[in-house]
Amino acid sequence: MRDLGAGFGYLIKGQRWVGRHGRWFGIGLLPGLITLVLYAAALVGLGYGADDLVDRATPFADDWSSPWLGLLRTTLTVLVFGLGLFLAVITFTAVTLLVGQPFYESLSEQVDRTEGGEVPESGLPLWRELWISARDSIRILVRVGLYAVLLFALGFIPVLGQTVVPVLGFCVTGYFLAEELTAVALQRRGMVLKDRLALLRGRRLLTLGFGVPLGLAFLVPFVAVFLMPGAVAGATLLARDLVAPEDEDPAPAPYTLDKH
Repeated sequence: MRDLGAGFGYLIKGQRWVGRHGRWFGIGLLPGLITLVLYAAALVGLGYGADDLVDRATPFADDWSSPWLGLLRTTLTVLVFGLGLFLAVITFTAVTLLVGQPFYESLSEQVDRTEGGEVPESGLPLWRELWISARDSIRILVRVGLYAVLLFALGFIPVLGQTVVPVLGFCVTGYFLAEELTAVALQRRGMVLKDRLALLRGRRLLTLGFGVPLGLAFLVPFVAVFLMPGAVAGATLLARDLVAPEDEDPAPAPYTLDKH
């Protein structure tokens, strides 16, 4: 249980770090603001066009009498917009990290530099880093989608579906959110997605302590914009803990990492 508190502590430390380094907080805000504007424009467009989309998708209902025609299409319009909003929430972090790859790489390196010790660099060209980030984000989103389908099905179980399943859903979201954020620092250390997931599994409570509170806050995209710089800083501090040598880590992970 100590790891749960430690994980949350890294989240707070990350926010404090950017609070003490205002320049990096400003730099870290830019990708989130860009992504927020793009998502807001897309959602506004979806809001205006959802009813037309539903009309074209349901020509079989053109001859239905009132109120059934209106009820069907209004319900489907709400569902289409709700689905768009859901996709926006679960993809916001991945897209922001992709848009802000150079910004967050620099921020993460600066955190490593101020904390002392080695400051790893990937040595890869920017296009290669962007490709790896995009590919890994898609893989993570596929995993999240599979869990979402499973949890949706379990949600129909009485009592369990209304109590345990939502908690599991937040845990899954927090776990993969922590993976996406720590990836910024761990990729610079030469770790591929498979190794990163194995590393996080070895410290599940630490990972959940960091990711679950952040996932709850990220349900509000505007809040996510302002928390993102500190989240990247905190994830870098968390990554340093995860890969720390055994003699320096008070609660070492059960995995030994080699530099690639």
